Amino acid sequence: MSPYPADTVQAQAVAPSLADLTTLRVGGPAASFVEAEEEAALIEAVSTADDDGVPLLVVGGGSNLLVADEGFDGVVVRDVRSGITVESADSCGGAVVSAPAGQNWDELVERAVDEGWVGVESLSGIPGTVGAAPVQNIGAYGQELSGVVSLVRTWDRAERRVRTFAVGQLDFGYRTSLLKRSMHSEGRDDDPRAPWYPSPRYVVLNVQFQFRLGTLSAPVGYGELARRLGVEVGQRAPMKDVRETVLGLRGGKGMLLDAPSFGAEPDHDRWNSGSFFTNPVIPVEHLAHLPEDAPRYPVRSSTPETTTGPSLGAIDPALVKTSAAWLIERAGFGKGFGLAGERSPARLSTKHTLAMTNRGGARAEDVVALARAVRDGVRDRFGVTLVPETVLVGVSL
Repeated sequence: MSPYPADTVQAQAVAPSLADLTTLRVGGPAASFVEAEEEAALIEAVSTADDDGVPLLVVGGGSNLLVADEGFDGVVVRDVRSGITVESADSCGGAVVSAPAGQNWDELVERAVDEGWVGVESLSGIPGTVGAAPVQNIGAYGQELSGVVSLVRTWDRAERRVRTFAVGQLDFGYRTSLLKRSMHSEGRDDDPRAPWYPSPRYVVLNVQFQFRLGTLSAPVGYGELARRLGVEVGQRAPMKDVRETVLGLRGGKGMLLDAPSFGAEPDHDRWNSGSFFTNPVIPVEHLAHLPEDAPRYPVRSSTPETTTGPSLGAIDPALVKTSAAWLIERAGFGKGFGLAGERSPARLSTKHTLAMTNRGGARAEDVVALARAVRDGVRDRFGVTLVPETVLVGVSL
């Protein structure tokens, strides 16, 4: 039994649709829904589901989910806690900052830029919550979360206790971590309740960050962003300029949440789950299979190469990253593509081919059909199988 009293859990009498809880705005109803306003309530809800053998889906901003039209036959738990705590801040040790899993991510980034906490400015505009950030090691424009995380407190569903992981234990990689891999177990979890999918074994409770202090950004690691800022890759720029430029880039690609003015038409390009596929990371010996003009980006370590000053991660000479969006477009799937043309309920964004969008009346099955066609088309053309970044719940490609 859970050590927390049941009255700390706020169960909803009428469970909402997953379409109401996700940025793709598709998905059927949840069998049960709980909003957790305290850490104890979150642990109680998770523990009760596990004790009862009920499937569990922990959601934050719902910005990386595609849930089946049939809904989720289990309990959906949403962490609604918020707050940013400055534990210490000085020129010697930098700023140590913590936030609960339910805290809005971009609000934290905005605060970081205002306060001079260096290292997340290029992650501006990413929808979702703090709790989801370390699970997939969120990243954008040459920056990854792993560069600023110090500790992640979790609820270990197998051992039924709070466990804290230091950054070196989290095994961060490109859009992955120990936390994310625990969702699928990967053969290393002998608990009979595994695999834990669609939520990880380790449910994030709180994240602690270690920031350098300053007015200049971390070294800019992405060519397009560097050009917009008028600097070279590896150079630094004013953090506020970086944030403003990143928000502009994301907005131009439909990668910000849709918040239209009253009475205005929604921007359906923003009804998406972010980048649907990860960028392929390929052994260098396989580059010969790609066209000569295919983009090639260095694959860097998830933590900075040096600790004596701001730096990018070390380059792995055995690997190279290419652009999923480039492969999609060159495979014949242009911006705005839909299986039934412009009348398609699900289409690629008209601004960015890596986003699958709901044009207002799509069902999960429409998004899946589109994503499957794109994946298969890229594989047939280039021999590269794209891997979803979006978490699929009750559906598969």
